[in-house]
Amino acid sequence: MARGDQLYVWRQFANLDGVYQHHGIDIGNNEVIHYRKPSEVVEVTSLQIFHRDNPVYVRSYPDGFCFIDDIVISRAYSRLGENEYNLMFNNCEHFATWCKTGVSESQQIKEFIPSIGNIDVFNLFQPMGRALDATNPRQRDKIVKDALDKIKVVWHQLQPQYTQALAEVETWEKVARQALSQNREDLARRALVRKRQAQNEVNRLQKDLEKLATMTEGLIQAK
Repeated sequence: MARGDQLYVWRQFANLDGVYQHHGIDIGNNEVIHYRKPSEVVEVTSLQIFHRDNPVYVRSYPDGFCFIDDIVISRAYSRLGENEYNLMFNNCEHFATWCKTGVSESQQIKEFIPSIGNIDVFNLFQPMGRALDATNPRQRDKIVKDALDKIKVVWHQLQPQYTQALAEVETWEKVARQALSQNREDLARRALVRKRQAQNEVNRLQKDLEKLATMTEGLIQAK
């Protein structure tokens, strides 16, 4: 580990080992900047608080661009105190990856819903039982499994639509710029109309995906 490294540890989620990674930026002196749990605020903490006695790993980018260490750390400091955590679009991995590469991305979110299929539903009985006031273990098993299965189906329907809508926003922006460069304001206006329509679709789908993420988190997080 070294200054400017993107660190991560496996943490338990609803008493399940290895369900998600928690990310942060090593700033030296055994300190890390990360979206701290459970405060969900970007903070400086000790390495011990960050790893909670779990093994620490370094995210590597062998074939990709990364800022030099001082810039990575400067970017991390620039967001201290931020309180805009969002599981779907601004989680700890988004933050650390942005500091390191300039791109806010979370690989585990891309794989988030498929990974649910590997969760032992038995471990969800207690929180789901409290939430639904169910007492029959088999009944709780079925409730949880059915809920997660339905979320997965909807997720796989919405995610491609969301990706396509994002691509359309970018495409129509390029079309508008090109039209303006050719003094075709009429075409530029039409392109901007299409861009706004695509952006509205992005916003709608983003809200739906956030709802799915929140529903999933509620299902697998012990209260």
